Amino acid sequence: MRYPPISLLRQTNTLFIRSFTILFLTCITIKLNLCFSGIPSSLKTLPIDGHFSFDDIHQAARDFGNRYQYFPLAVLHPKSVSDIATTITHIWQMGPGSELTLAARGHGHSLEGQAQAHRGIVINMESLRGPEMQVYTGKFPYVDVPGGELWIKVLHESLKHGLAPKSWTDYLHLSVGGTLSNAGISGQAFRHGPQISNVHQLEVVTGKGEVVTCSEKQNADLFHSILGGLGQFGIITRARISLEPAPKMVKWIRVLYSDFSKFTKDQEHLISAENTFDYIEGFVILNRAGLLNNWRSSFNPQDPVQASQFKSDGRILFCLELAKNYNPDKTNIVNKEIESLLSQLSYISSTLFLSEASYVEFLDRVHLSEVKLRSKGLWEVPHPWLNLLIPRSKIHNFAEEVFGNILTNTSNGPILIYPVNKSKWDNRTSIVLPEEGIFYLVAFLPSAVPSSTGSDGLEHILTQNKRILDFCEAAHLGVKQYLPHYNTQEEWMAHFGSRWEVFIQRKLAYDPLAILAPGQRIFQKAISIL
Repeated sequence: MRYPPISLLRQTNTLFIRSFTILFLTCITIKLNLCFSGIPSSLKTLPIDGHFSFDDIHQAARDFGNRYQYFPLAVLHPKSVSDIATTITHIWQMGPGSELTLAARGHGHSLEGQAQAHRGIVINMESLRGPEMQVYTGKFPYVDVPGGELWIKVLHESLKHGLAPKSWTDYLHLSVGGTLSNAGISGQAFRHGPQISNVHQLEVVTGKGEVVTCSEKQNADLFHSILGGLGQFGIITRARISLEPAPKMVKWIRVLYSDFSKFTKDQEHLISAENTFDYIEGFVILNRAGLLNNWRSSFNPQDPVQASQFKSDGRILFCLELAKNYNPDKTNIVNKEIESLLSQLSYISSTLFLSEASYVEFLDRVHLSEVKLRSKGLWEVPHPWLNLLIPRSKIHNFAEEVFGNILTNTSNGPILIYPVNKSKWDNRTSIVLPEEGIFYLVAFLPSAVPSSTGSDGLEHILTQNKRILDFCEAAHLGVKQYLPHYNTQEEWMAHFGSRWEVFIQRKLAYDPLAILAPGQRIFQKAISIL
């Protein structure tokens, strides 16, 4: 009996392997195509009160950062919490054989595509209906509010009862669920902590589709996981926010420094004093005298002659921005308190600018800038923002290198810098902070000019951001990113440090299939093909 030559056997085996591989890959492709093609039809049959959009999905692929566009397969417009739970349960029951993921989108103010879901589902949280906002007065007042509601509406509703939330962000046209998934920081955080430190209770839909009410006393681990959890453990559908009596007016003050040490010393003194201002922030002015003129027009200088003649002479200046809340019947008392507080500071004496505004006007001040920028077509541009939390002991090292060498001119947007007290933050939440008791928020908030190749262009700003981050790492400053953005799990592990294991355990407990918030790029959904 003759056997085929070895070469022929090899050719036959090779052909067989190739044929099998092609068949195998074809089966996988067919299976995946069937899976993807079945997604819209299966969603259409879900028993929900709202509806899915399969064509009008472009808005869900954009955000304020305006740098990434990931198109979903569908957008859910829920009318009830049950709609969200039903949708997540459906994805959960599909198991690991489906690539389908889901992201909650509030007002779309994310920076790096965090609220997007490539070939997944985006939930339009602003369409969520349910119980209206309810304000409860009494000794410990609070407001119950839907997760998709904007903070500006929470302010107006609570003011009807003479009340208001304690802690804010600088921009109020953000959703409650969005800021609570991060932290929510503004100039009140030194006293009241961030917004996540002022929440009594949450209603959440987990990655398993379970609707859970949680608080410090009920489902406490989920409660703390969600706060600052970057949307990884559940979707906030309702929140109970602490309130306090609201003032009617604000004394709004800005003073300038040319000495960074005096600037930080005064800031740290004010956030540690018992009787102090109600809002304390600062920002940096790099060789940009025009910025002074922009806000001089809306402020009344304490000394008009000296203030109007003040020249920056190209120096780096540091502005301390302060606010004192008051009611008109206490004007004289508040004026004396402000005079006493200012007498303790070491600002340039000729640069005291003071204005008065209603409480609402002050809190909603950034919205005026939005209106102006929109009118000029300069709002929907790339926003390559960088937000850092820097330990107090390293802030001078940071400032010397970044403001002295890396940044040679003010970027096309403000640079905020102010300290907060870590004691006002709850270390059981998911937010990651520097180790020290006082740390600074430093926020670079530029707007990139489309098609520009200069210092105001996107590539230049991104390169600048990278130089800042590289310096922080090389100098071992112990910096943490606020609104963090990383592309690899290794980078996320470094960000969370010793808290990474806790984060992992919480993910396994509340979203084990990694369905939620894929745009954060922390976890990738594990797909079982066969």
